[in-house]
Amino acid sequence: MLENIVEIVEQSPGYERELLELSGTKILNRELSWIDFNDRVLEEAQDEKNPLYERLNFLAITCSNLDEFFMVRVAALYNLYKSGSQSTDYAGRNPEEQLFSLMERCHKFYKDQYNTFNKQILPVLLENEISHLDMSQIIQEEYQYLDKYYEENIYPVLTPLAVDAGRPFPLIPNQNLNLFVTFEPNDDSNSMMKNSTFAIVEVPSILPRLIKLPGEKKRFVLIENVISEFLDRLFYNQTIQTTVCFRVMRNADYELDEEEISDLMNEMEDVLWQRERGKVIRLEIEKSAGKAILRTLQDLMEVEEFAVFRIKGPIDLKFVNTISKAFPNSSLEYEHFSGQKSPDFIINNSDYFSTIRAKDRILHHPYESFEPNIKIMQTAAEDPQVLAIKQTLYRVSGDSPIIKALATAAENGKHVMVLVELKARFDEENNIHWARRLEKAGCHVIYGLKGLKTHSKITLIVRKEDDGIRRYVHLGTGNYNDQTAKIYTDFGLWTASEQIGQDATDFFNMISGYSIPMGWNKIIPAPRWLRKEAETRIKQEIKHAKKGRKAIIVAKINSLVDERIIELLYEASQAGVQIRLIVRGICCLRAGVKGLSENIEVRSLIGRFLEHSRIFYYYNDGREDLFLSSADWMPRNLNRRVEILFPVLDESCRQRVLEVLNLQLQDTERARIMLGDASYQRFRLPNDDPKHLDSQKTLMELAIDASQKMKQNTYGQNRYEPQKSPER
Repeated sequence: MLENIVEIVEQSPGYERELLELSGTKILNRELSWIDFNDRVLEEAQDEKNPLYERLNFLAITCSNLDEFFMVRVAALYNLYKSGSQSTDYAGRNPEEQLFSLMERCHKFYKDQYNTFNKQILPVLLENEISHLDMSQIIQEEYQYLDKYYEENIYPVLTPLAVDAGRPFPLIPNQNLNLFVTFEPNDDSNSMMKNSTFAIVEVPSILPRLIKLPGEKKRFVLIENVISEFLDRLFYNQTIQTTVCFRVMRNADYELDEEEISDLMNEMEDVLWQRERGKVIRLEIEKSAGKAILRTLQDLMEVEEFAVFRIKGPIDLKFVNTISKAFPNSSLEYEHFSGQKSPDFIINNSDYFSTIRAKDRILHHPYESFEPNIKIMQTAAEDPQVLAIKQTLYRVSGDSPIIKALATAAENGKHVMVLVELKARFDEENNIHWARRLEKAGCHVIYGLKGLKTHSKITLIVRKEDDGIRRYVHLGTGNYNDQTAKIYTDFGLWTASEQIGQDATDFFNMISGYSIPMGWNKIIPAPRWLRKEAETRIKQEIKHAKKGRKAIIVAKINSLVDERIIELLYEASQAGVQIRLIVRGICCLRAGVKGLSENIEVRSLIGRFLEHSRIFYYYNDGREDLFLSSADWMPRNLNRRVEILFPVLDESCRQRVLEVLNLQLQDTERARIMLGDASYQRFRLPNDDPKHLDSQKTLMELAIDASQKMKQNTYGQNRYEPQKSPER
């Protein structure tokens, strides 16, 4: 395995990539690029090399991805379309043209998604003796069980909503399953529903959707089928004609007029209320639904034809992720892995502060446990020498130990300042809850900054020590969320650097007051400074290349959308800079185009863990500058968010980060390479090829190996020789 990132960039790529002439626009449409990403996730559900339950998980992820995509990105485009906007994308398409093109792709994606479920997943479930049944397929014993289950668990929480002159069409909840029920005409004068032609029954989301049937066999039905079977008990004296399942997605793309807001907390609570009442932008309905039912729903909810998705199978496939819980089988899952103990925190294990004082420490999640972060916060909350704790919170878990530690610190009399970003999309309700909890404990809470989202991940702990005040700082690429840290790949750096400590103090003073520093020692925040830094770094490599020197850029990010950055990367490629981009999701740059981007490689890694860390490497004439960040190369991150880019200075920490880039640039199992036509090609090496490499699997093995050596007391020093952190 090559160890030097320069060698890896300069070596033969190990795959055939034909350079193409530019066809179409230089910059790809963002929304269509996102669909390409979700296609790559769906490929993992189709991949027979993945264990069955992991394929189910990937399939469920495509569903949740698509739901959020519709509520935000499709909704934003829909708003532009309805407003009559004539703004265009890079290909010159107005919002109407973009929307119709996007919906065409979405319809195709649905077809592929349900073909995957019906033709690939269901047969493999049956091979493993797991049966998804409808009510016509169950036996008498199972029917009796469901009859009782319905009476005791489902019936008490059902509410039939008839629609007639006195009972208007109800508000259909966002994302919930519903049954549309029609009746045969009934002239019985005693019937309260004689003038009603249909009713709506909401499928209760508080109950499990998958119902496991009794017996030794692995058989299940879905709750909506059980409700349909026993609907006559809800509608006495009515003859049910048709029952159809449907679901709606509402517009959640809200705009806050922050100039008019006097109380952000109250405004966000109003936003949550409005989100449940937004315009319907997608209607999913069973393919068997008749034209009259479909037209009724479209008319009553004002759903346009292109927003109707007729589904051949169960609506909302996210339930497949619960099959593994109903029928546990470790052989159908990835081999169990949990974050390992970090060798960086075994020295003076109970004294975290002296450990960090000795040298910078880095944690790589989920390969290494998130636990040290929790322990440090809990220790700081109880430590009488700690005077203050300041932290930014974007998304936290439902029972966050970080929140509890902050509350304990405030209750213990420490000064605690927390910025809780209330505008974090789909986490608003959770964040409102935690903001109130922290305020009640005595923390000073900031709800966010006017006109900006605070997306940075930074903690400052101020401690009084024998030689004076010392500041301990954590900087990360991911959220302070102990649950997502088990499945998202992120780096977190702990340091006692005086310069970074001063920057952290200035940063928190900036977001809590009106104190904007003249400059920074080490960290580079957005929106004011980070864009300039990124552009300057790329121009620096262009300058080196034009002088005939080696010039290399390697960036690992979630998304690449920013037009100015893309144009600079094209310029760098044309100047001879070797550029390697690891972009998990949206990528609006075209790679491998003659005369434009022939020196750029774009690869996307989709695997067991969600690649979330942001890493930036610049060769810089041999200095090899390395940074971590909370920000992607997107206009929102560079222009409208509070973000942080920070250098990795300690040599052992640098080697840990470079190891990730090295492995992912050589990955052959999870990587897809972008071709000149913007499609992605997966590596397909022969089974006996020695170049096979799964970067995530290798990083798990390295973490386990390091932990085992530590337990055997043979580890000695860290895998990378620790050195005193230089102030570069």
